[in-house]
Order: sequence, then structure tokens, then C-alpha cells
Amino acid sequence: MDSKRRLCIVTGSRAEWGLLSPVADALRASGAFLVDVVATGMHLSPEFGMTAASIQQDGYELAEKVEMLLSSDSGVGVAKSVGLGVIGFSDALARLSPDMVMVLGDRFEILSAVTAALFLRIPVAHLCGGDVTEGAFDDSIRHSITKMSHVHFPSNKDAARRIICMGERPDRVFVVGSPGVDHLLRLKLMGREALEMDLGFQFRPRNILATFHPETLADVSPVDQCAELLAAIETLGPEVGVIFTHPNADTQGRALLNMTEAFASSRENVLARSSLGQLRYLSVMNLCDAVVGNSSSGLYEAPSLKTPTVNIGGRQAGRPKAVSVVDCPAERTAIVSAVRKAFDLDCSDVVNPYGDGEASGRIVRVLREMQDWQSLLCKGFYEELEP
Repeated sequence: MDSKRRLCIVTGSRAEWGLLSPVADALRASGAFLVDVVATGMHLSPEFGMTAASIQQDGYELAEKVEMLLSSDSGVGVAKSVGLGVIGFSDALARLSPDMVMVLGDRFEILSAVTAALFLRIPVAHLCGGDVTEGAFDDSIRHSITKMSHVHFPSNKDAARRIICMGERPDRVFVVGSPGVDHLLRLKLMGREALEMDLGFQFRPRNILATFHPETLADVSPVDQCAELLAAIETLGPEVGVIFTHPNADTQGRALLNMTEAFASSRENVLARSSLGQLRYLSVMNLCDAVVGNSSSGLYEAPSLKTPTVNIGGRQAGRPKAVSVVDCPAERTAIVSAVRKAFDLDCSDVVNPYGDGEASGRIVRVLREMQDWQSLLCKGFYEELEP
């Protein structure tokens, strides 16, 4: 009988798998764990690139597929998708019967998975909890996942402090850094010529990598914000090349997708893709002159490549930022000014606040040393007593 403990990794998006894949590799390489990968959400949607294929290309057969996305991206549609996810994950996790579920971040698909695990009495390891993103209701989702999890791997000390403030025991909170940096530092990136051939796109004298997700708690609608970004790109002119990746399947996400697709279709200097895949995405990030939009990758990965970031709006408000990140409101004149500032930044000495590329090894060591995962289920509320 195999004495290895079975660990189930749940992933719902291309970006999330890019962060989780180095952890999966390290767990499998350790020889101490059986690793199952469950794909859900955007991974299973043709509209978002069917990125489950990239998981299989990385050498992982999918243990389960949990379909949960409705075609609607309204608040009602997303809420119903969460409910479908709970139903699907209840069946999937019951069949797999893992010793632990591992999740990352703050997506609504992950909330469904953790809710099912709670009632099935399966311990949960949560990566990248404790962050703050004031401009999106992802904040509430992330903190809810924290309270339903049993061991925590935040990327930075501030996040760890917040997790403990939520009543989680300090001896279950381990600052490890971002595993996305691990992946980045081990990857052999593509050169300019190879990328141009692969993408069918000619880079311009200046180039930006753009992603704009819905800012779900903003006073201004995501559609209006995206319109400001597109107007700013138009102002930059055809001598600036733009590679867009599609937004997440959040509220109004499909509206933003349609806007960027329409914009790209009539301009030779703009390319829009549902997904570039991790290798192409990070290779473009490495070669471009700025990352523009509101994706967390502009904060997590871009500093390690010494690429400046223009962070638009409040979606990432509250997260630690390297000096290479230029914040600006979602207003066309401010965006143009921020992009031009980013083009002139010297990022050669930038230090990434999200770690040194050793997060995966730290996570494996912690999990190997925890002998009784089932005992993690019973947890009290930690209250630091006044001296």
C-alpha cells in the first residue's frame, strides 16, 4: 500500500496555474506526495482558451474536471456559478478522497472548492492569502478562503500578519514568497524573433503587454474604465505595439473581452489573445517596455524581469509594490502619462518584494514535516493576549 499522502491541487485560470505549477513540480519531485490536479473555471472554457491543455502539456493528467462557468457574467450568473462549483467539487473531492486540498488566491472558483472541502472534512492549504486588493470583491473571497483553510503560505510578512489578525494560529502561517517567481527564474524564455514568428506579430519600437480585468468594486463601471485604457492606447499611436491577453471570467469580463477584440481587429499594431500560455506570456513580459493594466502579474513577476508596470485603478490597491510599478487612475490622460513615465524608468536595480524564487521548496518542507494533516481540522481562534 502506498504510504504517500495524496494532495489535490485545484486551479481555475491560466495565471493561477502559472503560480501553482512550480509547487506541483516540487511536491512530485520530493517523492513524498501523490499529486492530483483538478481543473475548473476558465481552464475548461473555449472562450478563455481551453487552458486545461497547458496543464496536460506540463505533464499532469487531470484527475477531475469541474464544469461550473455559466455563459452569463452578471452578478447573478457568477453567484450561480459558485453554487454549481460547490456541487461539482463535492462529487469530485468525494471521488478523489485527498488528504489535503491546495488552492491559491481569491477566485470565486476556488471559493467553491474550499466550501466543498470544508463539509467533506478535508484540510486546505492556502497560498497567497492575507493580501489586500481594495478594488475588487476578491478581497472578501480571499479572506473567506483563509478562514476555511488550515495551513497558510502567504507571499510576504504583511500578509502573514493579516492572516494572524483573522484568528489563524501563527504556527500554521509560513511566509514563503510567491511561487510565480520560482517558475519565472527557472524558465528559458523565448527571444524576439521566435516570439514574432510564433505570434504572427511584429514588435514595434516600443511595446506593451496589456491585461485589464474588471474592477468589481469601483464606482466607475469596468466597461468605462476599459474604454479609457483603449483611448490611451490609441493616443500612444501605431508605433507602440500592444499585446492584449483576455480578462478573467469575472462580472462584466466578457464585455471587456469583446471590447479588446474589436479594438485589436482594426489595428495592425494590436494583437489580442485569449491566452498566451505561461512561456509566451512571460517571454513577452521580458521583451516589452511596460506591463499595462491591472493584472497581479505586473506586481508579482514583472519586477523580477526588470520590466516596469503601469497599474491602473484600484484593483491591486493595498498590495506591496516594487518601485518599478507606476500607479495611475483609469483615465486616458493619466494612463498615457504613466506609460511614458514607465518607458523612461531604469529598473535595473529593482528588488521584487514577492520573494527569491525558493517558495516551492519551502512549501514542500513544511508539508513534509506536518505529520498528521487530519489534526489540522480542529482549529481555535487565535487571540494574542495583552502582556
